[in-house]
Amino acid sequence: MVDGMIPVYKPAGVTSHDCVIQMRQIFGTKKVGHTGTLDPDVEGVLPVCIGKATKIAEYITDLPKRYEAEVTLGFSTTTEDASGSIVEEREVNEEITEEKLEEAVVRFQGNQIQTPPMYSAVKVKGKRLYEYAREGIEVERPSRNIQVFDITMISGTLKQQSNTVRFNIQMTCSKGTYVRTLAVDIGRSLGYPSHMSYLKRTQSGPFRLDQCYTLEQLRDLKQSDKLAETSYSIEDVLCDFPHIPVSSDLAEQIKNGRVLMQWKEITSSPFVFTYKGKALAVYQYHPNKVGLVKPKTMLSTH
Repeated sequence: MVDGMIPVYKPAGVTSHDCVIQMRQIFGTKKVGHTGTLDPDVEGVLPVCIGKATKIAEYITDLPKRYEAEVTLGFSTTTEDASGSIVEEREVNEEITEEKLEEAVVRFQGNQIQTPPMYSAVKVKGKRLYEYAREGIEVERPSRNIQVFDITMISGTLKQQSNTVRFNIQMTCSKGTYVRTLAVDIGRSLGYPSHMSYLKRTQSGPFRLDQCYTLEQLRDLKQSDKLAETSYSIEDVLCDFPHIPVSSDLAEQIKNGRVLMQWKEITSSPFVFTYKGKALAVYQYHPNKVGLVKPKTMLSTH
């Protein structure tokens, strides 16, 4: 049984859930989950958790993501991407330079408030926004704080044709950022309706494109009994958390989920208790009792 995380390359045209179903078949277990949905039209890095690693999915989901996207100026769509119906059109009949585009793009770096698109999985009153959208119902959408850590136009990608302008951007952003909404906002800042015409996730947390396996590659590796070699251990995935080794006596207390006194090696939260190199649990500062730490995620109970 594999307990680890595998960076999968999700192709366009399948859902993230489809990938999970196929991974269950490949690894022969129901304990499979992903770490942040990619829309069906989007391709790229999708870290998938197997076995006990499903318990740490949230920690990868919460980490920054990196994307490469194509922005098209000239028309907007209902879904803010290429799959939607055209809402507004305006010919781009002026010459737009790379310098002008780069200047517009970099303005979107930093902290900002973003309103998710109607065609999104955000829930309002227990119902997904895309369900309201399909019924033609407009509802108030909850805005959220996001952070764009870096964003640039990719030089050499500018294409001006058929009264539209296309160009590519690359960016690193926080969890919950809608790149298609950024594409619309970038177009609006230039005075044009726009949409995101292509998107690829190039990194999710610690996992990059060059580390990914396709589903076909994983099936081939299963035939040669090499599937275990594809997974990153729980300890590797949580490498950015402080790891605090403990004695066997303390390990037993941790496995039982005991609240513990904080000691000098515990300097930040959350952190990982380990015994003989294996992760026992993710602990955190106690929210109500100063000087104590409590379990956040149990990883070993025996």
